[in-house]
Amino acid sequence: MVPNLPLAAWQDLQTYSDDDLVIFERSGTPPLPTPDQAGHVHHDGAEIWFASIGRGRPVILLHGGLGHSGNWSFQAAALVAAGNRVILIDSRGHGRSTRDSRPFSYELMAADVLAVMDALAIDSASLIGWSDGACTAMVMGNLHPDRVDGVLFFACNMDPSGTLPFVPTAVIDRCFARHRQDYAALSATSDDFDAFVEAVGTMQRTEPNYAPDDLRQIKVPVTILHSQGDEFIKAEHARYLADTIPGARLVTLPGVTHFAPLQRPAAFNAVVKEILDGFRRPPTG
Repeated sequence: MVPNLPLAAWQDLQTYSDDDLVIFERSGTPPLPTPDQAGHVHHDGAEIWFASIGRGRPVILLHGGLGHSGNWSFQAAALVAAGNRVILIDSRGHGRSTRDSRPFSYELMAADVLAVMDALAIDSASLIGWSDGACTAMVMGNLHPDRVDGVLFFACNMDPSGTLPFVPTAVIDRCFARHRQDYAALSATSDDFDAFVEAVGTMQRTEPNYAPDDLRQIKVPVTILHSQGDEFIKAEHARYLADTIPGARLVTLPGVTHFAPLQRPAAFNAVVKEILDGFRRPPTG
């Protein structure tokens, strides 16, 4: 049993579903498993929060824009139970991490990930990224391939043409409401949520902007994971990424949306396990 995860949530995970994010808006997710190590790494004008949980092959979970590492609690518990060392990072300005006055950028957040890896003496890791975290993971795979065993790229674009026109939905509104509550509870600048949203939005509207030749330079193993009902990312963009990045493949999740890790965690976790098994290098400790 993974410590600090409520027993009912763990036992019921195979049947748990929250397709409309009603539970997520009301209660968030279960607590993360108890960390073996947690704290902040000072890097480039920011204090970057991290937690390391479990032992085994390192897997770094990178959350989406406006969220924080707790959004991964269903996945963290399952990955630790499967014998992995899970490293969670709150992206700069998100959750318990701070930021300076510079604009957000995926390259800056990738550098933060590298700083946490260095602080924890992690030579290389598999990266699982969701939305903005997927962009950060792909930038890491491009700039620091020797530190990346593989990238699971879920629910994001690598150039502006990959996004759908924004259409508000009740599900998106519920997720946004939860993010607002969590930001107020966790952030050192808890009253600054609206400015934070605008700053993240500016990054999302202008980055990343990888041309086909840039994508062809990515040499680490990549799996593009796309939900059939994603509200933000075009299905044809996911196919384009898989066709353009050398050796990449596309996996499509039926019946879920941009929020699949929260909606049907057992199904999402099963796909993640299969993908990670294809990334593995020998463990380093």
